[in-house]
Amino acid sequence: MMPLTYPIETPSQTAGPFLHIGLAPDLAGLARHPALLGRAIADPDTPGSRVTITGQVFDGTGTPIRDMLIEVWQADAAGIYNHEEDPRSAHVTPGFTGFGRFATNFEDGSFVIETVKPGPVPGRDGRIQAPHLNLWLAARGVNIGLSTRLYFGDEAEANAADPVLAMIEQPVRRETLIATTADGGNYRFDVHLQGERETVFLDV
Repeated sequence: MMPLTYPIETPSQTAGPFLHIGLAPDLAGLARHPALLGRAIADPDTPGSRVTITGQVFDGTGTPIRDMLIEVWQADAAGIYNHEEDPRSAHVTPGFTGFGRFATNFEDGSFVIETVKPGPVPGRDGRIQAPHLNLWLAARGVNIGLSTRLYFGDEAEANAADPVLAMIEQPVRRETLIATTADGGNYRFDVHLQGERETVFLDV
């Protein structure tokens, strides 16, 4: 007779190594899947301005978080989402998925996002939203993912009219969602999970 076996408890920090094993196995040293979801938001020949966003994720003490998973969801350069809930999705740019999955570097907590700059998109009430990336973050100890946005520092007029940014009363808090601009389509965007510079997170 085979001995009885009983289920064992799952580790409490299930968003830890399991996150990378399941969603980014190559970063965990596992080469099981030839095509990994989220590695390319847009094909190399997808129309639009190419942008590179670099940054780091920090905890409340200013220590880089070296195993954070970052998922990106965005519109194409014409402001169209590759999703059925966007009534214009049939016209999304060919070769544009709109979804990306990235992880912070295991050494210094840095990340790099390469994509095309999104266009303005209409909100649910018809008001135009400034170009932005939707970000979702998870890691060890962050079992409920954190949602935020990344806006572009060279879109000052559009940012001033954005309905989501307008809900944030303090200008210094709004700035936590705006990537600083460098030359050649390069941007810098750091995420602070806690502390004086804590990034604004959204209840979505």
